[in-house]
Amino acid sequence: MKNYIFSLLALFLLQGCGDYKDIVEMPEFKPISISVKGNITLEDIQEIEYLKVKLDNYNENIHREQEMDNLETALTDLLPGLYNITIDGKMTTKGGETFMLNGTLVNYPLVKNNEAITLEVKESHLGDLIFSEIYYAGSPKHYFRDQFYEIYNNANTTIYLDGLYFANLTPGTATNKLPQWPQEDEDNYCYAERVWRFPGSGTDYPLKAGESCVVSQFAANHQLSQYNPDAPIDCSTAEFEFNMNNPKFPDQPAKDMEHVFYNGLGVLGRVPQYLTSIFGGAYVIFKVPDGELYDPVNNTALQTKDLASSKTTLYAKIPINYVLDAVECGHNETKISAKRVPGLLDSGMTWVGNTYNKLAVARKVKSSRADGTPIYQDTNNSTDDFERGVTPLFRRNGEKMPSWNHSLN
Repeated sequence: MKNYIFSLLALFLLQGCGDYKDIVEMPEFKPISISVKGNITLEDIQEIEYLKVKLDNYNENIHREQEMDNLETALTDLLPGLYNITIDGKMTTKGGETFMLNGTLVNYPLVKNNEAITLEVKESHLGDLIFSEIYYAGSPKHYFRDQFYEIYNNANTTIYLDGLYFANLTPGTATNKLPQWPQEDEDNYCYAERVWRFPGSGTDYPLKAGESCVVSQFAANHQLSQYNPDAPIDCSTAEFEFNMNNPKFPDQPAKDMEHVFYNGLGVLGRVPQYLTSIFGGAYVIFKVPDGELYDPVNNTALQTKDLASSKTTLYAKIPINYVLDAVECGHNETKISAKRVPGLLDSGMTWVGNTYNKLAVARKVKSSRADGTPIYQDTNNSTDDFERGVTPLFRRNGEKMPSWNHSLN
């Protein structure tokens, strides 16, 4: 309770209390009421489903969820505090396309009674190609070479991986000291530390409906004595790997991902390893639309710096309309206040709660196809969409291995 009162005092100071006398004479803290409205400017709307507002105060473990009527709803009996406010839903257009809807405010101070809050609600496509499992935390003895990212075809048609991109976003580790991006970018980009591209000339790597591929940091059997017998996973059957030309971790039979960008250059960099944060990174897969060129090395309009930092590090700008799927991971649930992914792409965050604990996050199964392969849940909210703290496993729910996997030859 003391911590709660202290937090509220800080909130009122942020809201503009004039002096000590204001605080002394502040009335007793009481529950407040608010109204939340979604502002949707989209055209061609046929139907909006499942529209709801969520309020999450992770510091005080307060969570509220409520359905919305006509894009507006009232919430009562809320304790003042810092909240993440999210509107989620699904929209069908008159043309038959389906989109997810999202509007998000992060770390919003709710201290005024009867405040009216409006969120800009935007749309994103339902994902056909999605992350189905991510293992980033590493295993005992401070071993992190066993990281991997499983990508699944959740659609009903074949998707070609050739020329698609994988990137991890900045900051590498979730932090409340967030970067400051150019104002003119608005919410149109996410920002990558490093970008990779899948190899292939166009039709070399088909991923059929119900198939998955695995991209490993190092596609070896990590349980071998020369690596880490305590590792939970054998990655030798992974389809792709991030080869960094390190003689201690030699190139494996898996296909090499093509390096695209790091700090403004196309070269790998001086450190012969690529890992994402063991505390949890933010990851995207994206596709460049036909007729467009994505070259963040030679096109400086696709580069930017953190305006809040004196460092000269360059980051790659990724248009959010390119993104097929995004997943944000953090050290624990409190790090959702340090989001790197725009809420439109992922309004939540998932976690495993510790490092080197041999645990992963795996997407929840929504239903199954006739052949037994899963159809995964994808609401663009990783808090809801993922099981947390599972033992890493390739193709855990009956996903199929693509016929071009090297281990089948």
